[in-house]
Amino acid sequence: MMSKLTAVDKSMVSGRLSGLLTYSNFVHAVSGATGSVIAMAVFYPLETVRTRLQVHVGRQAKHAPVEALDIMKEEGISSLYQGLFPVLVTLCCSNFVYFYTYNGLKTTLLEEGSKPGPVKDLLMAFVSGVINVVITNPLWVVNTRIKIQGLKCGTEKQKTAPTPLYRGIIDGLCKIASQEGLSALWNGTAASIILASNPSIQFMVYETIKRYFQQFFKSKELSGFLYFIIGAISKMVATVATYPLQILQSRLRAGSKKSEHSKKITQSLLNIIRSEGFLGLYRGMEAKLVQTVLTAALMFLCYEKIAAFIFRIMGIKT
Repeated sequence: MMSKLTAVDKSMVSGRLSGLLTYSNFVHAVSGATGSVIAMAVFYPLETVRTRLQVHVGRQAKHAPVEALDIMKEEGISSLYQGLFPVLVTLCCSNFVYFYTYNGLKTTLLEEGSKPGPVKDLLMAFVSGVINVVITNPLWVVNTRIKIQGLKCGTEKQKTAPTPLYRGIIDGLCKIASQEGLSALWNGTAASIILASNPSIQFMVYETIKRYFQQFFKSKELSGFLYFIIGAISKMVATVATYPLQILQSRLRAGSKKSEHSKKITQSLLNIIRSEGFLGLYRGMEAKLVQTVLTAALMFLCYEKIAAFIFRIMGIKT
């Protein structure tokens, strides 16, 4: 009897693993990574402006276009693309992990005959986000440091503070680990794990709206315009809901004082409110909304079309 149960358990495990290690999941991961790289490359200057607005504590917040003009005037137009290559490499790795995990969970957890739904989408997206954060957080810490190093339009304290020069991702990882300790590479991880709710909400809204239009048009593949609009709406909802935590995440990754890292997230958020007012929790949101909504919309459009193209030429039905 026990041997029969063991055999059943083994077959179930092997079945689950075979659901994870599929060509379909790999195609989704490559398509998601490629789409995110294309979208970020197009809208990267907005990402630079957003990061500067979030981490420039004590400096008067400006509208995104004004901040972009200030950066170009004081540092040159090339500064809007500072750290582009490391961000694209990190984003490619991050979204590959995320899309592979998310689609792998869909394959293994949604048994044949079971219907997907908003709650299932939310849970699978959250688990995928947590796995992604734990694996790729060090890369994002380095990227944030690279984007703000040598800035000339920050606060006086930021301009005069001695900071190491990071020549790339590997150099940044080594310098941060040796000078600040390995734990510094996971600065902001707690906020990032909670912020896994951002892509969770995004994917829940995206998948729900996409399923509605697929049923409405009686077609599994939608137009590029619809993918763009659905991606924009889903990211807007997720960003507004989680923005205060993104402020905290950016500041921790930028290298705030160690005493700040030990504080609870709620305490850190209250400190921002005390020092900068309630609006401090939404500092730079204009730039973030413009950047993240456009980037997500273009990313989903590219992802869906690339995946559909690959599946079509390989003759694979999804």
